[in-house]
Amino acid sequence: MTDLATSKRTAAPRIGEDTPRPDGVPKVAGTFAFSSDLHHDRMLWGGTLRSPHPSARIRSVDISAAVAVTGVHAVLTNEDVPGSLTYGLEHRDQPVLAADVVRYEGEPVAIVAADNPEALRMAIDAIAVDYEPLDPLVDPDLAERADPIHPDGNLVRRINLIHGDQDVSGEVQVEGTYEVGMQDQAFLGPESGMAVPAEDGGIDLYVATQWLHSDRDQVADCLGLDPARVRLTLSGVGGAFGAREDLSLHVHLCMLALHTRRPVKMVYSREESFHGHVHRHPARMWFRHHADRDGTIVRVESRLVLDGGAYASSSGAVIANATCFAAGPYRVPSAHIDGAVVRTNNPPCGAMRGFGAVQTCYAHEAQMDRLADALGMDPVELRLHNALAPGDELLTGQTITGTAPVAEVIRTCADHPSGASMAVDPMELPGGAGRTADPEHVVRGEAFALGFKNLLFSEGFDDFSEASCHLADGVATITSACAEVGQGFVTLAQQITCEVLGVDDVVLLPASTDGIGSAGSTSASRQTWMSGGAIQEACGQVRVQLLERLAAEHGVDADDLVVADGRVVSMAGGLEIDLVEATAEPIEASVVFRHAPTLPLDENGQGDAHVSFAFSAHRAIVDVDVELGLVKVVELTTSQDVGRVLNPLQTIGQLEGGAAQGVGLAVMEEVLVEGGRIRNASFTDYLVPTALDMPPVEIAALIEQAEPGAPFGAKGIGEPPSISSTAAVAAAIRNATGLDLPRVPVRPTDIVFPEGAA
Repeated sequence: MTDLATSKRTAAPRIGEDTPRPDGVPKVAGTFAFSSDLHHDRMLWGGTLRSPHPSARIRSVDISAAVAVTGVHAVLTNEDVPGSLTYGLEHRDQPVLAADVVRYEGEPVAIVAADNPEALRMAIDAIAVDYEPLDPLVDPDLAERADPIHPDGNLVRRINLIHGDQDVSGEVQVEGTYEVGMQDQAFLGPESGMAVPAEDGGIDLYVATQWLHSDRDQVADCLGLDPARVRLTLSGVGGAFGAREDLSLHVHLCMLALHTRRPVKMVYSREESFHGHVHRHPARMWFRHHADRDGTIVRVESRLVLDGGAYASSSGAVIANATCFAAGPYRVPSAHIDGAVVRTNNPPCGAMRGFGAVQTCYAHEAQMDRLADALGMDPVELRLHNALAPGDELLTGQTITGTAPVAEVIRTCADHPSGASMAVDPMELPGGAGRTADPEHVVRGEAFALGFKNLLFSEGFDDFSEASCHLADGVATITSACAEVGQGFVTLAQQITCEVLGVDDVVLLPASTDGIGSAGSTSASRQTWMSGGAIQEACGQVRVQLLERLAAEHGVDADDLVVADGRVVSMAGGLEIDLVEATAEPIEASVVFRHAPTLPLDENGQGDAHVSFAFSAHRAIVDVDVELGLVKVVELTTSQDVGRVLNPLQTIGQLEGGAAQGVGLAVMEEVLVEGGRIRNASFTDYLVPTALDMPPVEIAALIEQAEPGAPFGAKGIGEPPSISSTAAVAAAIRNATGLDLPRVPVRPTDIVFPEGAA
């Protein structure tokens, strides 16, 4: 369905080299096949009827008028679900189609298949649902005391983290209460896919996703089919950022296709997409920091409440991250962090880039600035004074055994010279083309922020990735179910294969559930380590087999043979074989790669729950029109702990892209929810940074310290840029205005009317 995965190179990319993406030119040229481009000659169009209420009882559903619409082939409700009525990423708590109640605005109630989009819309409009609207539960602070909106209760998870001596107190204490609004992943390609009924009674689903095998298992369960009869193939993904970890249209497509015995295609509108996937959890957070007069942090206390919306999704893991990393990358000998995530009748929330650490980074870095001010200390020096290092203990009691170049990240970012000059051109002032800013009302601010989070899945999860390598006639064929969602696995797989095997040609087969085991989710900054590690190990086994076979055939020592530049050569001389000739008889290997084991958190939030950590810093410079409340982010400087750079070009792209999402959350991006209803479900009203909004992103340093156990020592790089960038921009606005600004995104009214801002 796409030319992405079957791309073949004749050059030989190596680790550490700039390697262009094979899907780059097709995407720019408009020839790349995304999931929305899927087509079948016999296909029907699928669509969804969604609840207009955030909370209501369903008295009845009448589909008779919809069935009578010309061109309609199926109208299905909860009664037509053939298997499990619920699904979920971690908890099977979400209905395939609502039955007796709806718990959020936009919850699917019925699905339709028709010949064309016009008949589809008419049929959806003709379905008559008798609702009894109920008062929605929309305040997460009230959720635990309110009547349950779900059979599993309103509390999804609470972590009561207790670390160190609970009786200590610092000479200096600072408190703050902070909020983070709901952010959307805002991917350009809305949810779409196609289901095709198979002759064996199963189904073939082509869809944009982040985890093929998890999707398959949930879909099969809901369809009442053996997983072997549910086959998923990755279609072209138009962005993800966490929102494609959960099912959306998957089961609906398959139900319609199996019912009609026809291929069915479904594409969400932009408005429907806002209702059809999870968002970043809004957060309310209270913090108290204790420190000695020399700036040494002695204790951190915090209460965190995350709004998970109507269903659990990955909320349990998100609150774990928020709680574990609540104090930031600092030595904290004593802590009490009470973290809770609850169900409400607001839109469901789940995974998004940064995964819990974004919210708490905004708060803990504001606290560090408050503490620096109370101590009369430079904010950067305060952070250096308390920076974590290898061998230090985290809030969870876990000791850092890998790399932790926190001080290096701080120094390189803070010391990097700024290229930002004061704006002269009116277009460069806040407000830009609106030419509204009076230079006399523009003030400049500068600030620094530091963040970190875990890499890979945690808390005892059986995290693994399977991959295989087939080497024949000098061509290496790699099979992996890793979902390419824009992170660059397509180049990484080639680079690792070429590096290990010395081949010039690599074919990466399409990602699917057919013929290979799970690669896990493309999330948690894990695929470089996990699927990259699986490919490295599979290729390594093939290399060993090849050299042992040639050594036996030619009577030489296998340890004397090397593979390089398409040839097998004896270091002692006398043997040189072209790789094409050497692999006329195929060699293959399959591996299941796992990282070091982790443990669940205990009742006090303690335990070796995580594998590894990555650290990032941002320095932001902003101009603020204090009269109009407009903000211009002038410059972002960043340093990041990367383990080892595998593809410099892609690394820079990840750092710039993550910073863009961080800027968005700081000053403009928010899903506005009132009474459980989304008020801005469009890219007209939900604003994201454009090229004109983004400042130059200066890469001060990429700190390369090889991480033990990781392929080539590389760490995942996709999430940290979005963690500390938001905190840095918000802090720079505070520095410019002198205002507390305890909430992001910062709105113009927060600056102009700081006392009365909503």
